[in-house]
Amino acid sequence: MYLRAVLKIDWNYFKTRYMKKLIILFFAVILGAFVVAQETDYNQLPSVNVRTIEGESFNTKDIYNDGNPILISFWALWCKPCKKEMDAYNEVYEDWQEETGVKIYAVSIDDSRSTTKVAPFVNGKAWEMEVLLDPNGDFKRAMNVNMIPHTFLLDGKGNIVYQHTSYYEGLEDEIYELVEKVAAGESISNN
Repeated sequence: MYLRAVLKIDWNYFKTRYMKKLIILFFAVILGAFVVAQETDYNQLPSVNVRTIEGESFNTKDIYNDGNPILISFWALWCKPCKKEMDAYNEVYEDWQEETGVKIYAVSIDDSRSTTKVAPFVNGKAWEMEVLLDPNGDFKRAMNVNMIPHTFLLDGKGNIVYQHTSYYEGLEDEIYELVEKVAAGESISNN
């Protein structure tokens, strides 16, 4: 009462004029958020243009492995744990491919100043996996990668079934167990 008297607010006028508009706006925002959430599939890869190590344009929606598992690992030249992880994957990659059919994509997030150093580095290491360049960080942002190394495991349908940040020795063995389960069609959880 006191507040209305001080502010000289006609409460009935306020209710009829503004409350209906606020309620309609509230429901419109909720409905809009629901529609956007329904249209966005957070378990699928986004469509982002990146580059191959040869400099060709590549859309991330084209990441496909004929029904077999896919590993996508974000890394950078300046990240020591990332390079250790990629080296560990490279050491076992041929065996993993034979046993599970997995395909590994190493996505460099090095900026445009250092992307020219990625190909010589990768060639010097003789990495067998597919290397993609994301110098503007578009794919990284679309995948919500805030810390590297960040690895995603996709099933044969392209659904993200697991993700992990950081690296420690022996992690590749744990990842391989998950890859085996996915290749066998088993369900895993840690999204």
